Amino acid sequence: MLNLICTTVLIEKSPQALPLGAACVASAIKNSSKTKELFSPCVLEFCLESEEIKSLVSSIGPGQVKNASGLHTGRYIAQKIASQKPDAVLMSIFVWNHIILEECARELKKICPKVLIIAGGPETTANPFNFEGIDFAVAGTGEGAVPELLFKLVEAEFFAEDFSYKNNAVLFSEFNIPGVFYLGGKNLSRSTMGRMENFSRTIPLPPEKLSSPYLDGTINIENYDGVLWELARGCPFKCSYCYESKGEEHVSYFPMERLEKELELFSSKKIAQAFVLDPTYNANQERAIKMLDLIRQKAPEMFFYFEARAEFIDRKLAKAFSRINCALQIGLQSSDEKVLEKVHRTIDKKKFIKNTGFLNEAGVVFGFDLIYGLPGDNLKGFKNSIDFALSLYPNNLELFCLSILPGTKLADDAKKFGIVWERTPPYHVISTPEFSESDLEKAARLARATNLFYTQGRAVSWFNCILYHLKSKPSVFLDKFEKFLHQGKVTLSPRPSPFEIRKIQKDFVAMEFKKQKMDKFLPVVFDLIELYGALSDADGEGKTSIIKLNYSPESLLSEYAQDLPFFISTQNPRRNKTKVFPTPAGADFTIL
Repeated sequence: MLNLICTTVLIEKSPQALPLGAACVASAIKNSSKTKELFSPCVLEFCLESEEIKSLVSSIGPGQVKNASGLHTGRYIAQKIASQKPDAVLMSIFVWNHIILEECARELKKICPKVLIIAGGPETTANPFNFEGIDFAVAGTGEGAVPELLFKLVEAEFFAEDFSYKNNAVLFSEFNIPGVFYLGGKNLSRSTMGRMENFSRTIPLPPEKLSSPYLDGTINIENYDGVLWELARGCPFKCSYCYESKGEEHVSYFPMERLEKELELFSSKKIAQAFVLDPTYNANQERAIKMLDLIRQKAPEMFFYFEARAEFIDRKLAKAFSRINCALQIGLQSSDEKVLEKVHRTIDKKKFIKNTGFLNEAGVVFGFDLIYGLPGDNLKGFKNSIDFALSLYPNNLELFCLSILPGTKLADDAKKFGIVWERTPPYHVISTPEFSESDLEKAARLARATNLFYTQGRAVSWFNCILYHLKSKPSVFLDKFEKFLHQGKVTLSPRPSPFEIRKIQKDFVAMEFKKQKMDKFLPVVFDLIELYGALSDADGEGKTSIIKLNYSPESLLSEYAQDLPFFISTQNPRRNKTKVFPTPAGADFTIL
């Protein structure tokens, strides 16, 4: 049996960090009639947050070349892989690990000149000719193409001791497997980039023919805190900034029988959460509700994250979501119809407001994504999008700089829009005619401040209340907070604790209320920040807290607490210590 390693580099340690792509291909090799008797595949993942890699990166001195940490990490990984004496290595390449794995491939070829290196993943699919050190690039899904390629290589005696690349280059180029390209370890990008706009992709296997890396043991889920759960492939939408802009227009759904077995496995292993991989979960409402009912029956204790479109949410679907433990992430991207039109998206604001209102009505946790740097947008427009988003009470707001991903429709159109962007990962926009470089930096700082104060600060329950009394728009308030941070008035640890964040929130809110001579409301505002923060900690992290309050928690959780003048005129202070703790039914509290 030939030793085959399927590898990737994860960006972080989290319940959502799992080498699913590499594992799917490894599972396909294990189950293919052509390769199961020839190869012994294993999954070997690395993580940028591992102690070994963090230590390696921290040892890099100042003055190093750009991407020095990626190059050092790539060489380190190459040595680790080489120690396993592989006959073949498959690399799953994403934006965040492109530089690392490309350097890993170059280094591996120095250490083990005869090792076969195959690259796949989103970055390879976008441009299979943009890599050094690899032998074959796979554009598209790999479960069908990779076993076929490996079988043909065995037939060509690639793994024989006396094999010669030189004598077989023509043979490899004639394999004629759609989406598979022979590069021979060379860098073809300098001569082909800009000319290779169209190339074939692999022929995807239908979902019913794909083996499950969970059910066949390729992934030992007991080693992870959560799972990535794939329900469908393809997307009915063609947003031009997304890899799917040139992907499968047809949505293929995995068989319900397989999904039911996976759910039963997750539940039996007591997996805490699953991130659902389906770009538009609610595109098919009937199937979406059927899946939610199945989750409620098979894994009621698990927590699920979904990606959804607001256009397809109604009261019935919102209620179905409310019956399970879940959160939704909704791609708003911008509130400007003309900006969205340039990237092949649409928005009906009235419908968006109405449908997200169903989620609030049903008590469903949801958040929005926004992108800054979109063609036609500017700093003012980005702030308007923040104001629109936060007026709808999302539990979180994720803000991203636009990336011009290679192989997307937007990459084809970027020059037409006058966009200047990085040509290496992460491909961030540097400037547009409407969004200057300095304004993009301002947007980046505002995004960080918003994330800290609103999302990490779990401010949804009281944020719009304090803005109402300050008579401030969200973007104006958060812009002031960014300056408060930027002027060095606070010191933050790299990963601030909830306690640190709440202290910063209270310090800044106190400053703003005092400017408007509203100091008398601060005891109530501080109580709201502390109580809702502790409740969120209990729900989100299962954390127990003891907090000091000026008013009773029951009165603070009433709707009247949001009307600060009315509240202080009708409620007497009642200083207390309150214990907030998690329960199976949700966060609860008791006055000590």
